[in-house]
Amino acid sequence: MTHRVDLVADLGEGFGAYTMGDDEALLDVLTSANIACGFHAGDPRIMDATVRHCVRRGVAVGAHPSFPDLVGFGRRAMDLTPDEVRTDVLYQVGALQAFAVSHGTRVRHVAPHGRLGNLVATRPDYAAAVADAVASLDPALIVLAQDGELADAARARGLRVGIVGIADRAYRDDGTLVPRSEPGAVIHEEKEIAERTIRMVTEGVIRSVGGRDIPVDCDTVLLHGDTQGAISLAHRVREDLLAADVEITALADVLDGRAA
Repeated sequence: MTHRVDLVADLGEGFGAYTMGDDEALLDVLTSANIACGFHAGDPRIMDATVRHCVRRGVAVGAHPSFPDLVGFGRRAMDLTPDEVRTDVLYQVGALQAFAVSHGTRVRHVAPHGRLGNLVATRPDYAAAVADAVASLDPALIVLAQDGELADAARARGLRVGIVGIADRAYRDDGTLVPRSEPGAVIHEEKEIAERTIRMVTEGVIRSVGGRDIPVDCDTVLLHGDTQGAISLAHRVREDLLAADVEITALADVLDGRAA
């Protein structure tokens, strides 16, 4: 059996004169990009440039909406109503869609960022709000999510779902991520991350902090660009996947192959 997977990373996460990560180097590795839409990072100039670079490299453009938390980089919980979540997601995806259209492409997927991304896995009201926003804007959009409430809500609305595997983050036994506030939440050893990625893609499992192999139905692997050694790690992951006879391709192609 031939395994196929998409490689995605969060891009455009600078603001004004500030930059985060080496987007240009990551684009050599990726097939998809989650682009910040201004609420946790990004601004009109960065969004425009990031979309332009993605188009030039043939990388699929995706929206990375967040809580309105620029100071906290979208990683703080906020007491928003579901309707605020819905309209905030619409606002952000719509903004990125404008830049995509201006560069002759369109937004292909939506991947909630940070604390919002964590909460939509477990909160049905927030999950429904994000799924409603996506479905009302463009039913062709793919929702990127971990297994959980958002994936279920998106499927219930007829949306395609891409399950995200995050090899450099520790998983609990229940399949949720260990919060970044806890020790050991982020894995830094390159060899370990590469091995975890191979297992996710080829075996559909990942080792939890409790020592259990838990299922991860991985359609796309998230590579972080803002950690030490990120570019070297991204190349290592890609090379090891190819060496394991894994085909690296766009998310839409991965999902089409599963549906066939």
